[in-house]
Amino acid sequence: MSTPVENVVIVGTGCAGLTAAIYTGRANLSPLIIEGSLPGGQLTTTSEVENFPGFPEGVDGFHLMDSLRKQATKFGTRFEQAQITSVDFSSQPLKLRTADREILAKSVIIATGASPRMTGIPGEKELYGGKGVTTCATCDGAFYRKMEVAVIGGGDSAAEEALFLTRFASKVYLVHRRDSLRASKIMADRATSHPKIQMVWDSAPTEVVGVAEGSVSGLKIKNLKTGADSVLPVKGIFVAIGHVPNTGPFASALDVDEGGYFKPVTGSQVQTKVPGVYVAGDCADHVYRQAITAAGMGCQAAIEAERWLAEHGG
Repeated sequence: MSTPVENVVIVGTGCAGLTAAIYTGRANLSPLIIEGSLPGGQLTTTSEVENFPGFPEGVDGFHLMDSLRKQATKFGTRFEQAQITSVDFSSQPLKLRTADREILAKSVIIATGASPRMTGIPGEKELYGGKGVTTCATCDGAFYRKMEVAVIGGGDSAAEEALFLTRFASKVYLVHRRDSLRASKIMADRATSHPKIQMVWDSAPTEVVGVAEGSVSGLKIKNLKTGADSVLPVKGIFVAIGHVPNTGPFASALDVDEGGYFKPVTGSQVQTKVPGVYVAGDCADHVYRQAITAAGMGCQAAIEAERWLAEHGG
């Protein structure tokens, strides 16, 4: 019995993947979604999303993703729980391999997202997502009005997060293991000169305090030069040490940049060098990394896939 060839396979079920499924489903393409280890993506770990259009009172992240999933299902999307381990995009049909089988497809939309790089210190995992540890000031900064918070990191992202948080927080500690920021000069100057930002130089975080209470009450740090331990009295901790794009199984078949993010062809946000293969969301976007921009890229990828299939007998 021959393996059926799917019109479109979507890898990932965050905002990008589910939006792509809604669009390709409405186009009667019967999309197949391959779900990874975190169905619904990073938003499922966010208790409240305040910046997604259409929800003036905010929306629970899990509820938002569940609604997108139901909408995709309504238009004929099928879901399979699996991890893509490798691909062969050298010829049609395109081949995607899981631990159990090989999937054949005319077109593929990769929306695997990116995973925030974490410090791994005690308490971080337990208090991540709605309990005080987060990786997105744009998403969660407004929850810390008139509170003291800490940002961990030393690059442009950390400086940007710290500066953004000054709109809400009473004080922002910027914790960095060196005595100068790695950020660009303009960002470093802005951060170090801001009256609400207190630089914590030569220091490394060692523990998030507050696990027993279920919410962050402090950040333990160690001065790397003196060995002295101290606790910053913060209610929020923003980890800004970068993201790791989930592109590994596809990197041999597609172009990626030095950070591992997919590189679309010139003139497109979503089209790759392989005809019929598209990328969307945080696996290709290291600039904005927002739910709404991921959804927009999912829409673009779906429309491009529809057009490509129409032109090539899909």
